[in-house]
Amino acid sequence: MDFLPQKIEEYIIAHSEKEPELLRQLNRETWQKVLNPRMLSGHFQGRLLAMLSQLIQPKSILEIGTYTGYSALCLAEGMAKNGTLHTIDRNEELATLQEKYFSKSPYKNQIKQYIGNALDIIPKINDKFDLVFIDADKSNYANYFKLVIDKMNFGGVILSDNVLWSGKVVEKLNPKDKDTKALIAYNKLLAEDSRVETVLLPIRDGLTISRVKNKS
Repeated sequence: MDFLPQKIEEYIIAHSEKEPELLRQLNRETWQKVLNPRMLSGHFQGRLLAMLSQLIQPKSILEIGTYTGYSALCLAEGMAKNGTLHTIDRNEELATLQEKYFSKSPYKNQIKQYIGNALDIIPKINDKFDLVFIDADKSNYANYFKLVIDKMNFGGVILSDNVLWSGKVVEKLNPKDKDTKALIAYNKLLAEDSRVETVLLPIRDGLTISRVKNKS
């Protein structure tokens, strides 16, 4: 869900950095061939992810939820020269499309793909992270946070997508809606956890930026 009027969204895109050609092609192919293409980060959010990565210049990035690889390529734009991006997705049917565009990018030798359950894979990655992007199953956001917080370098940043969940987080909760319940709890966790400082931005479906300041 987008919270801004369409004309404002169009104006923002028109006055932001242009979408790189490779990502434009991936954007188009995702909409043509893949189910639920709105899951794609897209032009505006993609440029924001790239900008944040460029400001952080991470040596190690973890992405939870690869989808078709668009956001991974955006995050890779700011990666340190010898950096590594670990990206995890449980949908093996998308791996071929991911690989197609990763192989065309300048980062093809720096991206490590994992297929499976992120809760099982993350503990096996022997790395400390400067940047994490959480964009997978919403019911496990808090579990992902608990797994990555002790693997973050000081000053590292955790980005969490879809945290406004089409506005459902401020509506009367349906007891059967597990995802909304989980996101409400997750947003509360980020706001109250003394190890991070957090800002929630009303970008697209909500994007949280959490900076690691203290892990004691």
